[in-house]
Formats: sequence, structure tokens, C-alpha cells
Amino acid sequence: MSETETEVAVEAVELASESKPDEEGNVIALARANDMLPGQIHLLPVASRPFFPGQAVPLMMAAEHWSPTLHAVGETEHKILGVVLVRSETSEEATSADFYPVGTACRVHRVHRQEGHLQVLVECLQRFRIEGWVHDTVPFNARVSYLPEPAGAPDDQVRAYAMAVINTIKELLPLNPLYVEELRMFLDRFGPDDPSHLSDFAASLTTSKREQLQEVLEEVQLLPRMEKVLVLLNNELELAKAQQKIRRSVEERMQTQQREFMLKEQLKAIQKELGIAKDDRTAELDKFKERLTKLTLTAQAQKRVDEEMEKMGMLETGSPEYSVTRNYLDWITLLPWGQHSPDKLDLKRARRVLDRDHYGLKDVKERILEFLAVGIHKGEIAGSIILLVGPPGVGKTSIGHSIADALGRRFYRFSVGGIRDEAEIKGHRRTYIGAMPGKFLQAIKDAGTANPVIMLDEIDKIGASYHGDPASSMLEVLDPEQNSDFLDHYLDLRFDLSKVLFVCTANTTDSIPGPLLDRMEQITLAGYIAEEKLQIAKKYLLPRQIDRAGLPKGGIKLDTTTLRELIDGYARDAGVRRLEKQLAKIVRKVAVRMLEGATLPITIGAADLKEYLGSPVFRDERRLSGPGVVTGLAWTTMGGATLPIEAVRAHEQARGFKLTGQLGDVMKESAEIAYTYVTSHARDFGAESTYFDKAFIHLHVPAGATPKDGPSAGITMAAALLSLARNVPVRRIAMTGEITLTGEVFPIGGVREKLIAARRAGIKEIILPEDNRGEFEEVPEHVRKGLLIHFATRFEDVVPLLFKG
Repeated sequence: MSETETEVAVEAVELASESKPDEEGNVIALARANDMLPGQIHLLPVASRPFFPGQAVPLMMAAEHWSPTLHAVGETEHKILGVVLVRSETSEEATSADFYPVGTACRVHRVHRQEGHLQVLVECLQRFRIEGWVHDTVPFNARVSYLPEPAGAPDDQVRAYAMAVINTIKELLPLNPLYVEELRMFLDRFGPDDPSHLSDFAASLTTSKREQLQEVLEEVQLLPRMEKVLVLLNNELELAKAQQKIRRSVEERMQTQQREFMLKEQLKAIQKELGIAKDDRTAELDKFKERLTKLTLTAQAQKRVDEEMEKMGMLETGSPEYSVTRNYLDWITLLPWGQHSPDKLDLKRARRVLDRDHYGLKDVKERILEFLAVGIHKGEIAGSIILLVGPPGVGKTSIGHSIADALGRRFYRFSVGGIRDEAEIKGHRRTYIGAMPGKFLQAIKDAGTANPVIMLDEIDKIGASYHGDPASSMLEVLDPEQNSDFLDHYLDLRFDLSKVLFVCTANTTDSIPGPLLDRMEQITLAGYIAEEKLQIAKKYLLPRQIDRAGLPKGGIKLDTTTLRELIDGYARDAGVRRLEKQLAKIVRKVAVRMLEGATLPITIGAADLKEYLGSPVFRDERRLSGPGVVTGLAWTTMGGATLPIEAVRAHEQARGFKLTGQLGDVMKESAEIAYTYVTSHARDFGAESTYFDKAFIHLHVPAGATPKDGPSAGITMAAALLSLARNVPVRRIAMTGEITLTGEVFPIGGVREKLIAARRAGIKEIILPEDNRGEFEEVPEHVRKGLLIHFATRFEDVVPLLFKG
């Protein structure tokens, strides 16, 4: 309550307490000339809590809304206003239906307008009941009947309740000083032997809900009213005790903390005087100096450290600049300046580690061993960036782990996929709040040496935005000629990254910027054929899943036939990630069966796969046949795939050529070139020269929902058009190669992936461009085995291979 409100309340009490004691000392209120209460009064709704007779209450209300009501009251001779509790949330929203039936008649003593509000002082006189409405909107007006207070001397039971109320109030007094002032004001007007006003006063002291207080107001009989009041008082007492207990607990805890703080400060002062301990700043500086004794800083870095430590010695510990300087020195002294872990330059050990962790990938392992061999001859392995390119699930990330293990170096991996802010690479300037170094210095700090193996995962998915171009920021990091003086924006010092071995991974090189790709040594992982997957599942994947599930070794048996069926029907993609997921699903179901009482070992046959894994995800590719149908080979980010192409003669009403199958621009150009070449040389290849003159040709590449693009389907499209023109189906043969307008067959990429796709589809005869002969010879023998390869220089070399005979 503000000082103004307190003065108003005191004045109200003085106005309302014009009383004097009689001869026996009892306080008797003086009767006024206008104490006769009218039968029709204006009503004022209140939403917080009801008022009780005997109170003097200051009210604050909105002038705009309630001025008409107070003006109407002021024009009456008696100045009586009925204050009634309403059920609505605010008094302004109240309607006549929201009024409770019983309220309190009050005399208005003062009305003061201030800043759009009315300050009203009212003296509460007597209960009344609403009998009917004279005016049911603002200003509310109603006919009322007054409820008399109990008369006569109280009986023993009422006195007992009155003593109980008084004793409870006495218990409340020490818990809340406000009760003392309220009691003093009550005793100035009424005596303790007035049980009716005593019960009303006691109810007004509590913080009970408005509905509970309204019940007390509506109770005319004294004894039931006092029973209700005593319940509210006891609840208030329990609440006050709980608050006191909480307050005392908080105060004790604060005192304990203050005492501990003071003792610690005194102990610090004593230790400092005795030279046993140092202050925080000195301790921090000594910690940094101790770290520096183990490091070999460059001259530039040593000069910067000396400057920053001198600055830190002069700054106040509470200043923001102190915190910035401290964090900067912390980062500098945590970096492993000149700290290098010794390399294990043992080629045999490296070969053992690679063979232990990976099956197959002979060409990849050989390439890595060549790289290590050069480092062994030099005496150190540095200055190279390896890029592992291949479809998902072929083991690119795990190869990075194996390289670090083979060299005995620390390994740190972070994904750069989706990074759009160059500050993630080169750090933030120290002027920014929350500035910190970039990912590379964070990796160096976490590794603890200046020559770890850092893997940059998903480098083909690095992004660019208005924050900058992270790919361009990578150029300095991944250039062996520049990264010996790598400059991080936060550190603002040159740090040598030339001893770090960077291993990057990507699914495709198409989205890697050319200058960045030029700095890397690319190693391609083409994927696994079915035989390799079979061995990987037996030696690595299944034992690992059994171990992770906590099952006994040998608890699950999958024979070779079952694994082949699993690979062919459920995990036909280039990598082995899907295969491992399917094996994990089988192991989980076996774990459930074991808990249900199944005996070990549990043997799973090919016929059981549907029960464990559902219907096969992959099915044998539908063999399309007939004139105009040819099988091509394509490369995708998921590995190689067969690409059937269909051509039909739609009608002969007009010459035309239509393409469908969601083809990219390159494939559309290949189709146009193939169409032009075949139509101009149809007679040379045994077709009618006039076949295309009035024919509308429709060429389609199935799976239209899948985008397709790339320069490798030229001869396939030309072969489909020639087969259509001759009306002769093509033999069971697959092909890949680009064609020119003069019939030259140009080379393509992804030879190994396309050979694996043909083998997976059961096609043993393949046509490749002559210029890809060298790449074919580099494909591992186990992939080439059993394949009949034809090399073509011109389309004339392809035609004799297409048709039987």
C-alpha cells in the first residue's frame, strides 16, 4: 500500500470511528441523522474480493466506466453505494447476471479523480440482499433488503468460537506485521466482545479465495459464520507458517553462503600475506607461463603472447577486456605449437591395419600404401590431401580411421556438409561477442598434436551464402603451398598446418569447385560386387551386430545361400550400409525369439527372410525386349545402374521426334545427335532410307520420376533407333558411350561402376568406347572375370554386335 493510500485509510478509520465508551466501558457507535438505509441503491461491482461491514476501504476504479455510477450516488441524500462481488474476471465486464445475491452497503466519503482513475473512500455499513433490478446496466440500480446483525448478548458457544478466533489471530500476529496494524484499526472501532464484527474482520484478514469470502458474507447466522471464518483463519495460519519456514530457510542459506564467502576471502588474504597463494590474475598468468614452457612458439606468436600477458597484468579482473584477453591467451597456449606425434612408418603394419579393417578395395589400399611409401622415403608424411570419392556406405569414413591408425596419429573428424559461413573455417574476429577460432584450429587443439589426421566429411555438400563462400576459404587450408602459414581470423597468427594429413570424402566431384578439387589426390571407391558383400557380411557385419546385441557368438547361423538372397533382394546398392541395417533387423528379431524361449543356435534360411525382413526391396530388373529396346549403362551417386531405352514409331502423319523420361540437357543433346546420325545413315546400316521421312518417333527412358543426365547414352539411343528402323530386336548386350554427328564413339566415366551394374543384371557382354580400354584394364580382375568386352571407335563397330547373325 502506498503512502497516499495509507493516509486515506487512516482518515477513513477516523471518520468511521466516531464512537465513545458508555458508563461500563463498552464502545457504542454514534448514530447519525442519515443512518437510515434506503431500499433502492446504486450498485458497484468488484471482481477481486467482497467487502465486509465495519471496514473502511479505499477503491481505485476507471473513471470513464464508473463516473456515471458515482455521479448518481453523489446526487442522492444518503450517499449510499452497494458494493457486490461479481463472477466475471473484471468489474468492467460484469453484467447483472454476474452479481452475487449478497453485498455490502457503503457510504461514500470522498471521490478524487486522478489520471483517468477515481480514488473513492467508502465506509462499509451493513449486509444487503438484491431483491430486484431497477436498472440492469451501468449505472446499476437495484431494490435491496438489509440483513440485520445478530442482537443480544452472545451465548457460551459463540464466546468459545470468538476466543478461538482471537487466539488464532494472536498466532498470526508474529508471522506477519501487517496483521498488527489491521488489528489496531479494528480495536479502534469495535471491541473484542463484538463477535459479528470480529468474524467479519477475521475473514477480511485472510487471503482466501473470493468465493470462500463471499460464503462468509452471505452467512447471516453468527455461529455458522464463525465456523467458516475459523476454518479460513486456520488455513491462513498454516500458509503463514509455511511462508515463514521458507523465508527462514532462505535466510539461513544466504547467511551460510555469506559466511563461507567471507571466510574464503579472509583465507585468500591470509595466504597472500604469507605467500602461500596468489590472486586470480597472477594464478592465470602463471598457468599460461607453465603451458608455454612445453611449447615451441614462432617469433611472431611469442611476441603477441608477451604483449597480451602484459596487457592482462594491467587490466582489472572484472573488466570485459580482461575476459577477452584471458580467453585469447587460453586458446594460444592450448594449441600444440611445435608438438608432433611420431609417425609409425612401417608399410607392413599399414597393410595389416588396412586388411584388418576392410575387405576388398585392393586398388584403394594399394593407392594408400603408395602414398605412405613415398612418405616413408621422405621421412615424413605431409603436404598431401586425399579425396575419397564413392557412393554412400562403401567405407570412406572408416578408411580415414584406418589411415590414422596405420600412421599412429590422432584422428579428428568433422562434417563440412551444409557449412555456409566462412567463419566456421577461418574463425571469427576477436571484435565479435562469442568469437572463437575456426574448425581447423579447434581440431588441432582437440587432437593435441600439430600433425593429426583430419577428415573433412561430405566436402561435396559444402554450401555458400551471404556470410561468405566456405569452399573458397578451404583453398588456403588445403593447399600444401599455403597452409604452412594458415591465418585464422581469431588467432590472427600464422599456424603451420602443413604437417596435417587431410582426408576428404565425397559422393561425387561434380559439386566440388574446380580449384579446390585440383588440390586433392582423388581415390575412387566404386562399390562392392555381390561376392565382396558376401565376405564383408560374414567377416565384419554379422559378427559386429551380434556383439552389439549382446548375443552369444554362433547364436545365429546364416549360410551362404541365405546371405546371397539377402544381398540380392534387400541390399543391392553399391555400399554395405543397407546390408548392415538388414542384418541388424534380423539380429533384433532373434534377440526377441531368444527371450521367448527359442533354443540356440537359430538357423535362418532363404525362405525365412520374408518373415524377418518383409518382401524383397529389390526385384530382378524386368527384361524389356523387342525392336527399339536397348540396355544402356549409367553412373549415379549410388553407384552403377542399367539404363533401358525404348523407341517406338508413334504414327506416320508427320515427321517428328519426342523425348520423355525426365532427361537432362546433356542426354537430350545425345538423343538429338543419335537421331540425326541414324536418320542420315539408315541405308548404310540396313534400314530403309525413307523410314524416318514421315515417321513420328518417340524415345523414352523408363523410370520417368528419376532425373537422368550424363554423356554416356549416345550409342545406346542410336542403337535403339536403328533397331526400330530395321524392326529387329537387339541381342542381350549392354553398352555405354557417347556419339558424335560423324559417328565417332567418345569415352565415358565410371567404367567400374557400370561393369558392376551389368554383372548385377546378369549381362555378360558389354560394349565400351575404345578410349576406355586403359580404365577397363585397371578394373580388378574379379570384376572383369566372365565378362565379354567389345571396344568401339566408331558406331560402325557397334552395329555388327547388335543383331544375331
